[in-house]
Formats: sequence, C-alpha cells, structure tokens
Amino acid sequence: MDAKTARAYERGADAWIAGRAAKPRALRRMGRLARSLPSGARVADLGCGPGWYAADLARRGLSPVAIDASRGMLAALKSTRSDADAVRADLGALPIARESLDGAVAYNAYQHLPIPRLPVALAHLHAALRTDAPIDLTVGDLDAREPTRAQSRAGALQMRWDDDEWAGRLFSFYSAERAHRLLSGAGFTNLRVVHERTRRFWLWISASRAHTLPDYVRPGLDLLVCGLNPSPRSAETGVPYGRPGNRFWPAALSAGLCSRDRDPWAALESGIGFTDFVKRTTRAASELTTDEYVAGLERLEDCVRFFRPRAVCFVGLDGWRRVVDRRATQGWLADGFAGGPAYLMPSTSGLNAHCDLGGFVRHLRAAASGR
Repeated sequence: MDAKTARAYERGADAWIAGRAAKPRALRRMGRLARSLPSGARVADLGCGPGWYAADLARRGLSPVAIDASRGMLAALKSTRSDADAVRADLGALPIARESLDGAVAYNAYQHLPIPRLPVALAHLHAALRTDAPIDLTVGDLDAREPTRAQSRAGALQMRWDDDEWAGRLFSFYSAERAHRLLSGAGFTNLRVVHERTRRFWLWISASRAHTLPDYVRPGLDLLVCGLNPSPRSAETGVPYGRPGNRFWPAALSAGLCSRDRDPWAALESGIGFTDFVKRTTRAASELTTDEYVAGLERLEDCVRFFRPRAVCFVGLDGWRRVVDRRATQGWLADGFAGGPAYLMPSTSGLNAHCDLGGFVRHLRAAASGR
C-alpha cells in the first residue's frame, strides 16, 4: 500500500470502521465465490479492514486469511469474530507461500496501490494461489473520474484524496480495458470486468488463476525479456526459462544481467522484467497457433507502451517470424517495437543446437546495452 495512505488508516482505523459496514454487493459476490469452493478452503481477505468479509467466509465454512497493512484494522478482527489467521502485510508483496491459497477477495484495497506497483502485486497474488483458484476484487473505475486525454489513452490515473479526515489517501483508477489487460498479463483468465451500476466508483472484477507465468513488469526497466510462452516447468515454479537444460539463466548471470540464479523477483528489482508472446502453457512452442501469436503481439505492444522499458529482447525467433517478418534475423530490429529499441535473439532452449552459451551471453549483453 502507498505509505501515506497506510499512515492515514493507522491513525484513523477506529473512526473509519465506525462509519462503514460490509457492502451487500460484495457479500453476494463473495457468496458465489464461496459456493465454488470445498468446505475448509483457504481464502484470503486482502485489505481485510476489521474483517467483515473474513467473518462471512468463516460462516460459510471456509478458512479465511485476513491480510491488512494496518495494525488498527487487524486489532478489530476480534470484534467480528472471524477466527481468521491474521497477517500484517503489504498487498504489494504478499508473504504467502506459493500456491497455498484456494481463492481470494479484495474489496476496496488495490485502489490504494500506486499504478506502477499493481502488476507486481498481482504477480504476488498469482504466486500465492493454486491453479484455477477464483478471485473477486475491486479497483477504482476511471469512467467515474474526469481523466485527461493522456490518462484516457493510458487507461489509468492516480490522485490523492485531501478533503476528508483521512487526508492524503492515494486512489488509483483504471479503465475496464486496462484492468482486463493487467489481470490477463498477471496470469489470470475467465476475466469479467463490470462497472458499478449506481455509484459508479468501482470496477468489479472476477477471474481465476491460470496455469501460466505472470508478467514480471514495472516502469523503468532496463530490459524487458519476452519468451515465446511458458513451459510446464516454468508455470509450476513461477520461474521463466525454468526447464532443466534451458540456458537463459546461466547466460544472464554470465552477461551480468542478474546476480541470483532463477530468481525473477531479484531480476525485476535490478531492472530486468519478463513477459511472454503467448500466455498459454505448452510442452513445445510448436503447439502455438498463428492466431495466438497475433493476439500476443497486440498485448505485448500495449505492455511495452504502458511500461516503457529501455529495450525489449525477444528470446526465440519463431513468434516474430510467424506474425511480423518471416525473414527476420537475430540482432536489433530496424524499426524497433512499440516505439522503442528491440532485439531478436535465438531461443535459449536446450534443443537449440545452433547457439552455444557464449553466443547467448553476447546476445543478452547486446540487448541490455539498449544500443
């Protein structure tokens, strides 16, 4: 959560709780989510506040995990008698074991994250959930604001609320299209984004966790590395290029791009991000269709324009050759990609016998140079 917002809730938790209650619409939606899960399923109430929704989850026979950044909010859990496991944590970096949650709800929580932090927060959520786990959440609705042309094109804006007793709170708002793209990029499927009918302040989002990799992205990246699609091993571990024998990580370490082996979070901190041409997990890239590559290219272009990395590196020539230029060769792309420099290099798969480790190191160094 934004630090100034967290401090506002910390000092004013009691007053905030006294003037509010659980939202009927949220309870109805949460009921539908609960009915899709077995008794005892472990479900996170993210940004739980005093635990209204955690208590309802418990009443439905589920095992809630109440997560909030505010000590004051978590202290109020006793009054709701939710019997939830309480965790004080930032939604932007959930300290939850991988694939340990069966579902999650997050009402009026993610809007307090700065826009640049939402993709990372969603990647953490993806990691904490089991495959096919349902989620239900809200974010601020851009249509409820008066965005500038630039904000409308970006599909997002953030502002601070200064005219109430919790002055300084940060609110982030998204268009339905931007919210859909961010959730899709974070590895969620079966997405449904709905505008609120009356107050028109919230977008209500339901989805499920796909067996894939999330994007590891943020603004200010030195290099965004784009693979063809996740392998089963990568989808299982959350590590891009995670299949044994893939030479990406040895090459990235030798090239100086990364300092920790098979750690995409550490790479992201040091300025190296990861995404894929296609999100669908397959045993071989040859299983992908041209239509999937075409749709993936559109998603990638939007991703690059939104996050603006210094350069993009496409690992594997097949996707680019199938949908852009079948004669393309390795090296810098003459016209770049999505308004920035782009580099095309061979696949680091162990099946590629045409390039050795030294060659991959040279390619990654060239791509990281940004020209």
